[in-house]
Amino acid sequence: MIYLQLFYVYLKIGFFGFGGGYAMLSLIQNEVVVRNAWITNQQFADIVAISQMTPGPIALNSATYIGYTVTGNVWGSAIATLAVSLPSLTLMLLLTRFYMKLHDNKYVAGAMFGMQPAVIGLIAAAALLLLTPETFIDYKSWIIFGACFIASLRKVNPILLIVLSGVAGFFLYY
Repeated sequence: MIYLQLFYVYLKIGFFGFGGGYAMLSLIQNEVVVRNAWITNQQFADIVAISQMTPGPIALNSATYIGYTVTGNVWGSAIATLAVSLPSLTLMLLLTRFYMKLHDNKYVAGAMFGMQPAVIGLIAAAALLLLTPETFIDYKSWIIFGACFIASLRKVNPILLIVLSGVAGFFLYY
C-alpha cells in the first residue's frame, strides 16, 4: 500500500513540477511533510541540504532519499525516483519532436515566456518554506548562511563553500 501511495505522490509531483527541482521543492514539501506526514519539516530541510550536495537533480535526489526513509528499503527509493522522473521522460520524448517544429510559433513562445514568473514564484516559495524556525533555528545558522551568500557573490567555489559550511557546522553544533 505504501509503495502505491509513494508512487502516486511522486508521479503527481513529476506531472505538476514545472521549472526544475527547486521549483518542485514546495510541492514535495507539501506532499511529504504536510499532507502525508511521512517526515518532519526538519528532516525535509536536511534532505534538501543533502540533495543539493550530491550529484544529480535535486528532485531525483530527494525522491530517492525520501522513498528510502518512508519505506526503509531500496525499493521505496526506486519507486519514488521512477515516479518523479516518469512524467518528464514521457513528455520530453513526445514533445521534443514537435517543439523543434513549433519553437518559433508565437503561441508556443508566449506560453514559455508566461511560465517564467510561475517558476520564479515556485522557487521563492521553496526558499520561504525552508526559512522556518524549525530549519534556521538560531543565529549560528544565519551567520553561516550570510557568510556563504556573501562568498557566493564574490564567486567563491561552491564546493569549497559546502565543505567550509560543513566544517563550521560541525564545530558550532558539536
